[in-house]
Amino acid sequence: MQGTLKDIQVFDLTRVLAGPTCTQILGDLGADVIKVEQPGVGDVTRSWGPPFIEDVHNNPTSAYYLSANRNKRSMTLDLSSKEGQEIALKLIGQSDIIVENFLTGALGKYGLGYDQIKEKFPQLIYCSITGFGHTGPYATRPGYDFQVQGMGGIMSLTGEPDGNPMRVGISFADYTTGLYSAMAILAALNHRHNTGEGQHIDMALLDTQVAGLAFEGQSYLLTKENPKRQGNAHPNIVPYGVFQAKDRPFIIAVGKDEQFHTFCHHVGKPEWIEESTYGKNALRVKKRESFIPLMNKVLSAKNAQTWIQELETLKIPCGPVNQLSDVFENPQAKDRSLTQISKTIPTVASPLRLEKSPVAYTKDPPALGQHTHEVLREKLGLTDDQLSQLHERKVL
Repeated sequence: MQGTLKDIQVFDLTRVLAGPTCTQILGDLGADVIKVEQPGVGDVTRSWGPPFIEDVHNNPTSAYYLSANRNKRSMTLDLSSKEGQEIALKLIGQSDIIVENFLTGALGKYGLGYDQIKEKFPQLIYCSITGFGHTGPYATRPGYDFQVQGMGGIMSLTGEPDGNPMRVGISFADYTTGLYSAMAILAALNHRHNTGEGQHIDMALLDTQVAGLAFEGQSYLLTKENPKRQGNAHPNIVPYGVFQAKDRPFIIAVGKDEQFHTFCHHVGKPEWIEESTYGKNALRVKKRESFIPLMNKVLSAKNAQTWIQELETLKIPCGPVNQLSDVFENPQAKDRSLTQISKTIPTVASPLRLEKSPVAYTKDPPALGQHTHEVLREKLGLTDDQLSQLHERKVL
């Protein structure tokens, strides 16, 4: 079954993580994603390892690169050459979408900036992904995930209260910007469907990171008070965090007073329900320092798995703190097929579950330039002789 975007062509000028995450989502949904890479260099993340596996050309390719580049075709093209720019413009003329994450204004020197081509291709959706966007005093600065996690505030919220600020364990700013970019492109496609108009999409890591502050960002806007780091605790809900059982830590996430009351009866602490003690969530948040040690004392009587089984029966949200080996062996993860084989390589599955047009895993993450000849024959009708000449002139 073909995907929802089966008739959409994407000219992919992205590398690292935010842009490739966006275009991988489009490829998962059936778009023909043509990943354009610099000859002999390619996406820098191909070498970001270990671990590595060998690609179809027997070159080592990193797990980092594999995580964001399935369902694409790779072609090499020297955009700094006049011939390369001419080929790019011909392919853009056949494309519905460009996604690029060059520095603000950098594609202009190749004649491929949005303002340079928008009149020629009025239906084109052109998505730019940068650290800080195309406007403002930081527009020309390079932006990286770690840097933006710090600037965007998420690090100030992450870590133990008496410890140092910490980055989120994965590239949170990059990844969420890729997700938001894919949503913006789908919205722009619907706008084009209704009006015939393409448009420019200006996505920034900093913008997305600030949006990702969610309720903490909103709380600051209301109070003008900087929130404190809570470690694994929740700033607004108690008990909601990691607690110590007899053998190991585990999670309890009580979101409603009714759940808390059920928990109190189960552990033989009905006195905690009194409104003068811990009966209401707002009281528990205020009395967190006195209450959490009481919780841990009660929970230390049994092993974590025993508590999890008992609390699950009572419909109280809880669970283990899994390592990745536990995650991928979890029966729920197996039932939901959270590991997929794109063609020959295992990848983490897309979470998109569409009944009528499901995600398909049809292409392995490509080797550098694996599809150069295929794309140029198919899209531009180039002959073997023409391709050989382009290689000799180092255009491909």
